[in-house]
Amino acid sequence: MVEVLSQHEIDTLLAALSSGEMDAEELKKEDAQKKIRIYDFKRATRLSKDHLRSLTRIHENFARYLTTYFSTQLRTFVQINVVQVEQLPYDEFIRSIPKMTILNIFEADPLEGRMVLEVNPNVAYAMIDRLLGGMGNSPAKISSLTEIENMIMERMFGRALDTLQDAWKTVIDLQPRLETLETNPQFMQIASANDTIALISMNTRIGDTTGMINLCIPHVVIEPIMQRLSVHHMFVTQKKAKSEEESEILHARLTQAKLPVIAELGHSQLSVEEFLSLAPGDVITLDSLVGDQLAIRIGGKVKFLGNPGTLKGKAAVQITEVVHEGVEEEDDE
Repeated sequence: MVEVLSQHEIDTLLAALSSGEMDAEELKKEDAQKKIRIYDFKRATRLSKDHLRSLTRIHENFARYLTTYFSTQLRTFVQINVVQVEQLPYDEFIRSIPKMTILNIFEADPLEGRMVLEVNPNVAYAMIDRLLGGMGNSPAKISSLTEIENMIMERMFGRALDTLQDAWKTVIDLQPRLETLETNPQFMQIASANDTIALISMNTRIGDTTGMINLCIPHVVIEPIMQRLSVHHMFVTQKKAKSEEESEILHARLTQAKLPVIAELGHSQLSVEEFLSLAPGDVITLDSLVGDQLAIRIGGKVKFLGNPGTLKGKAAVQITEVVHEGVEEEDDE
């Protein structure tokens, strides 16, 4: 984009050149110098802005599903929002989280590799306190989890990961499975130190307690489906899914639609005078014989042929033949 100078800036520049404060030759040399942009190979860019936007949309849905799930489980106000989606080296992520935290390490078939859902201790202990009958407060001092607390965390977050499947369904059908729960980041190794990861940071509020929940996805895990994270692919997939859903709804409504079914005994023609003179006991002669099959009309069109009779004391008709429209014309051709 070309920068346009104001008249005041032009006058100031001319005055500086005239007084000798600025040298025109030096300005030309600066423009001629090659501009260099520093690139850090330890922070290699593997995800484009398009990929990051797609991940943001996916995990905004994930945050909503988690909000509903935890609100139901804890029976209190829970609010989870995505605050940032970025890419950074795995080592930098490890150094940014507390030395004692809740690390839910999981796999998600058919993707290969492990991911981790890191939960800030304040949030985790508030959840435990709420589940065990407390008010949802976090202790002043964070200590290691007991066996019971560890089991509670595994059970709750194992089910919470199921919501990840719903969030990713427009891209791929994931089957998340909690592998283990760790509390020390140094014992967790899901990627090499310099490997690029996608970090989804979610701000979490449980009552008066706030903290972060971070989802760490190594680039090597989602690399096989990178093309599906493009905006174009997601738009086409969502449109196709919507079309299939509309077809299923239409099919369900059609199958429940009611149509009139009429079994015709025969036809007869009467004059108006004969019709007006009809009385109980009169017999109307039809144009069909006793042994003839009845025409069965569905929605006004003949679809079947059948024989009249009774079933459990009620008038009935037995279908003996299906009428296929257009068959005779095709055979003639």
